[in-house]
Amino acid sequence: MEFKNPLFFILLLGLIPYIIWYVLKYKKSLPSLKVPDTLKYRNVPKSFRLYLMHIPFVLRCAALVCVVCVLARPQNLHSWSDTDVEGIDIMLAVDVSTSMLTQDFKPNRVEALKGIAQDFIAKRPNDNIGLTIFAGEAYTQCPLTTDHTMLINLYNNADCNMAARGTIEDGTAIGDGIMNAILRLKESPAKSKVIILLTDGVNNVGNISPLTSAEIAKKYKIRIYTIGIGKNGMAPYPLPTGGTVMLPVKIDEPTMNKIANETGGRYFRAHANDELDAIYKDIDKMERTKFNVKQFSKRSEMYEPFAIAAFVLLLLEIILRTIVLKRIP
Repeated sequence: MEFKNPLFFILLLGLIPYIIWYVLKYKKSLPSLKVPDTLKYRNVPKSFRLYLMHIPFVLRCAALVCVVCVLARPQNLHSWSDTDVEGIDIMLAVDVSTSMLTQDFKPNRVEALKGIAQDFIAKRPNDNIGLTIFAGEAYTQCPLTTDHTMLINLYNNADCNMAARGTIEDGTAIGDGIMNAILRLKESPAKSKVIILLTDGVNNVGNISPLTSAEIAKKYKIRIYTIGIGKNGMAPYPLPTGGTVMLPVKIDEPTMNKIANETGGRYFRAHANDELDAIYKDIDKMERTKFNVKQFSKRSEMYEPFAIAAFVLLLLEIILRTIVLKRIP
């Protein structure tokens, strides 16, 4: 807990002269009676009111302290951080075309890839990471952010149903996917800017070729790590009517290699989740960039307990003074 207006505590200094005044007044008001011998008064019982005589004054002082605390505006102290951390700006460009429903990964490529990407995000807590998804066209699912919980939630909402239902055009527009990610990174002040391209196919639609987008990325000093997902040979593909059909796996590995080499990245072929360890280690070696992260929460007032205490103390003081310790003139 902290106080918004601590200067009000100066008012407590007024209790010092008030206490002195009360003591002097009490001594002056003590009655005096001269008697030759006090022996016969020695065993006279004392009234309980004698022990309560100064309680109203103590209650009044305590109530004044509580009132001053209310004026000082007590507030609960929430966590606040303003720290510099080191990280990389990374855009994930993920293929969500219907071919990603192929079942050579369990349960299929797109779902297995979510696990891979989420593991990657979890291992990069200090990085600005965003998400581009593409099929026959590309769009930003999540801009660069350090809020990785939100990023993962948005990634979980991305699937191949958009292309299957015609919400977006089906196909594999690798160049458009890269270009969309470039637009999110090109104005970034980070020294290290990276695109992680994950796809299972060959560029067959789109407005820009993959190699042209790679040249643009190179201009903005953006590295592209390309990952081809899919096992070699034939792979089962689910039919809308049920069952599966075996289809050949087609990944344009020469183009993926050229994109990576052009921008200073690397190409990886993912046959299983653990094969992405190499890309983690490679990115960890890159130069990191410092950026500022602020976290704060709303403060709330905590004056109510002090106000209630002041009211109760004043009420007790009035009851004692006017009822229990009432004096008859």
